[in-house]
This record gives sequence, structure tokens and C-alpha cells, in this order.
Amino acid sequence: MTKITPEIVSDSLEKSTLKLIATGQLVDLFARSISYLRVSLTDQCNLRCIYCTPKEIDEKMAFGELLSYEELLRVIGLAVELGIRKVRLTGGEPLVRRDVISFIQRLAAIPGLDDIRLTTNGVMLKKYAADLFAAGIRKLNISLDTLQRERFRRITGSVLFDQVWEGIVLAQDMGFSPVKLNMVVLRGINDDELVDFARLSQTHNLQIRFIEFMPIGKATIWEKEKYISSAEIKERIGQLGELEPVQTARMDGPARIYRFKQAEKSQGTIGFISPISHKFCDQCNRLRLTSEGKLRSCLLSDKETDLKMILRGGGSDDAVKAALARTVLDKPESHTLRETDGLNCHGQMSRIGG
Repeated sequence: MTKITPEIVSDSLEKSTLKLIATGQLVDLFARSISYLRVSLTDQCNLRCIYCTPKEIDEKMAFGELLSYEELLRVIGLAVELGIRKVRLTGGEPLVRRDVISFIQRLAAIPGLDDIRLTTNGVMLKKYAADLFAAGIRKLNISLDTLQRERFRRITGSVLFDQVWEGIVLAQDMGFSPVKLNMVVLRGINDDELVDFARLSQTHNLQIRFIEFMPIGKATIWEKEKYISSAEIKERIGQLGELEPVQTARMDGPARIYRFKQAEKSQGTIGFISPISHKFCDQCNRLRLTSEGKLRSCLLSDKETDLKMILRGGGSDDAVKAALARTVLDKPESHTLRETDGLNCHGQMSRIGG
């Protein structure tokens, strides 16, 4: 029997890496095709949400520590050559980064990139909606954890609820679709609004997405008592009517989508994102690029590839592609959040990207 040595493992990894580059397809060791890249443009945000960037976290990365737009475009262009077809821009808050619209315009010009989406907290959406639409953005995820002004202030540290809601209404009127509202459900903080959020799907063409609270980062307010499973959420909004599943495409992400049976087709849907109670790792098709240039194959793992070091060290395009391919080959089969309560992910969510 051949003894497995580090040299043999390294040689096998190199061959697998070269194969992915040659085929132009990022397929991991568990036969998952990776076609989706989430890109954090900045660690900075204009809100201080209690579960993401608490007030205790004041340090900000120096601007030079962020990947430049030119570096981002280079990485994304090479990733598209390897099969990435969908990019989501996140933060922090992506719209606070200077000249973001011109960057999106250049991003949209990359041949083969079929789908560019944006996640935002909505504070600057009203200001930038027309420019985003003109640049080619059509699909928006908007983080909103309450419909109550005073509670919005307590959760986010801001009094800008009305400005956010005006941006949401404008986005719908302009024809952005889908417009998804992401609610992180926290027991004892906002779970009394579950029915109010769900009812929005009956009156607006919105996808209301209920997200299980995850213990991410050293500054998280995670307590098991604050966690609510998707099953409980689904049961509690059931008073509004029976939910029926909606078929989705693979590129639509991990949310399980439903519609109230009595709802008109022009009305909205309900989504459940359940990383703890209903693992979707077997369907994961994504990589994450942090605002400081670290590539992650799993949100809930601290393992990262330093692309910035390669880019600023004079690395060739092939070197960048090899780093992308190796990260895919190192993608874990599953996260271990349930077993470890998130202790394997210590990064700050605003830097990793939402």
C-alpha cells in the first residue's frame, strides 16, 4: 500500500488546482459547482446594529487596507473566467464607499458576469436608486429588523427609519425586482413583529426573509435564549394563512421560499434562511471576498486565503486563479455551527460581508 505523504497530498492538490483552471469551472471536492461570489466593498457602515457592529467596535481599517476597485475588478474578472456568474456587493454598507456607482458600471461590463446584486441597509438607497438602476442593478436585499421607529433606533443606533422605508418604496416603484427585506429574528427584541413583517408580503411585492440569528464574531450579542428556529417562526406567522412552497432556481440562494396560498401572484413571498436548524451546506455555491482581500470558502469558518498579498506582491493572473481554485478545493463539506455555537468564526461580520 502506498504511504500517503505530504508531498503526495501537495502534488494531488496542485493537479486538482490546475484541472479547475483548465476547465474553467470551480467544482469543490463534494461536487458543488461554485458560481457565486459575495464581495464586501468596505468594513464601514452608517449604522451600528447590535448583532453586527456594536458601538464597542470603533476601529476602522485604513483605506489602503481595502482592495482598490482595480484590484476588485481584476479578481472578479478572473473569477468569472473560472465560472463565477453571480456577484453580490455587500459591506459594511457598500453605498458608503466613494465612487461606488462608477465601480458598478465597470463591474457590469465584465463579459460573462450575468448577475450583479446589492445588499444594503437602505439608508442611502433613496439617494442612489436611480444610479444603481442605470448601472444595471435590479436585485436588492435590504436589511431591516423592525418596522417600529423607536426600536429601529435601539437596534441600529440611528433615527433614519423613515429614510430607509422611503428608499424601499422608491425601489419598488422604480422596478427593482426582487426586493428582499432581511429580518434577523431575535427573541425578546423583535420577534413580536413576525406577523407584521409577514403581512407585508400580502400587501407589497416584497420577499420577506426571516433569518435565524447566528453566533458570529467575538462582539456578537449571541445568547441561546435569543435564537428562534425557522420552524417556530413559520408556526407563528401561520395565523395569516397557509404557506405553500415556491420553486426557485439554484442561483437564488439558500432561502426556502413560500407564498400565502390566498395571495395574488403579484404579491410577495416569504423566505426562511435557517443556517442552524436546516443546514444548506450541501447546496452552497459561494465564495466570499472580505473588504481587506481575504477569500473565504465558508462564512462560518475562519480559514481564509490572502488574495491581497498575492495581488500586491506582483502575483500573476494564474497565481490569482490558483488561489481561487485552492480555496474552492479547501471548502468544507459542512459548517459546525450547531456543535460549537459559532466558536469557529471569530471575524467581524461587517468585514466579512453580509
